[in-house]
Amino acid sequence: MGGNYDVIVVGGGASGLMAAVTAAERGRNVLLLEKMDQAGRKLRITGKGRCNLTNMSPLRETLSHIGSDSRFLRNAYGRFFNQELMDFFTNRGVELVVERGNRVFPASGKSLDIFLALINDLERRDNVTIRKNCAVKRIETYQEGHFRRVTAVILQNGERIACPNIVLATGGMSYPTTGSTGAGYRIATDLGHTVKEPVPSLVAMNCSEALPSEMVGFALKNVNLSIIDAEGRTLSSHFGEMSFTEDGIAGPIALSASRIASRPLHNGATLKARIDLKPALTAEQLDKRLIADLDQNGTRIFNDALRMWLPAELIPLALKSLHIEYYKRLNQINGEERRRLGKWLKAMELTLCGTHDFNEAIITQGGVNLDEVNPKTMESRLVQGLYIVGELLDLDADTGGYNLQIAFSTGHAAGAAI
Repeated sequence: MGGNYDVIVVGGGASGLMAAVTAAERGRNVLLLEKMDQAGRKLRITGKGRCNLTNMSPLRETLSHIGSDSRFLRNAYGRFFNQELMDFFTNRGVELVVERGNRVFPASGKSLDIFLALINDLERRDNVTIRKNCAVKRIETYQEGHFRRVTAVILQNGERIACPNIVLATGGMSYPTTGSTGAGYRIATDLGHTVKEPVPSLVAMNCSEALPSEMVGFALKNVNLSIIDAEGRTLSSHFGEMSFTEDGIAGPIALSASRIASRPLHNGATLKARIDLKPALTAEQLDKRLIADLDQNGTRIFNDALRMWLPAELIPLALKSLHIEYYKRLNQINGEERRRLGKWLKAMELTLCGTHDFNEAIITQGGVNLDEVNPKTMESRLVQGLYIVGELLDLDADTGGYNLQIAFSTGHAAGAAI
């Protein structure tokens, strides 16, 4: 259907596709504009191609995994939360499974199934038009006194498309090759919105220490990672699996920790990554174990005996950090050296000095100020007829399906409100 659109959705990612489907279901004439040659590029690679689309944890727990002001989402989640999202896809023929940590995936293990459920829904409708390779330059508005509302989108080629409702769903800045280049932040700023500076999040972090080659690519399981600021305060703490890169740390708990660490690091702060290699033991219990091990293995060389407490990959760093002669026999280790070893095992530290960039970040942290958006409808409080959804909002969450739920719920709220 050409022209006379009720709503234009700018961006064919998770939030934009959901907004378009929801509006179309309610009989609205929808135009979906996608700047790339295909919609849903980022959606199709999310979760390493498996698409962790939501998490079945209760509302309170879910909100605890969301940064900024998670209360903003209560209205949207009250109408379209994890169960409604699962029903949405199962009703469109996608079989879903709930895995460890309440994470929900398509049973096929293919994110393509999620994308196809959305795009096929749109393509079969007579009241939906999809245009690809259509980048939006700006949004035109009409203003009289304090009253301001959208009137049209202006494409990069100069084409003007009139419409009374526009959903801005262009995504953040992570994985820019999928089309998420941050254009929506500029458009929102031009319309008077305040945008908190975007920074990479759920991303590997850099450390200033030169890590031994043995550590690169090595993964630690069942450890605790804490982020410590310059005043010694613990900013975050995560238990699970992490790994080492050539220039720092990565893996599930490191990515989760980056959500707290990224902005301070980008503002020039220096933080510590403190790794508890023996989280099942208290410091006192570990010290008793070390005393027993030293007594029972007195003739062993320290360098060789470290394998009792550490994986081989960490031994070069331990020797460098502990300043204990590697050829010392264990019966020569004094009390101060033993306590130093115990402290290192409970609090191995690396100095964090930055993060990897948006090319590797799973999500963007920052975005449009939530005070400037109606949480019930996602409509701008500054410009009538403008709806802002998904990663453009100053909302971000831990890994585990929480970020896609934000995208789908905010997209649904906007589509339902128009």
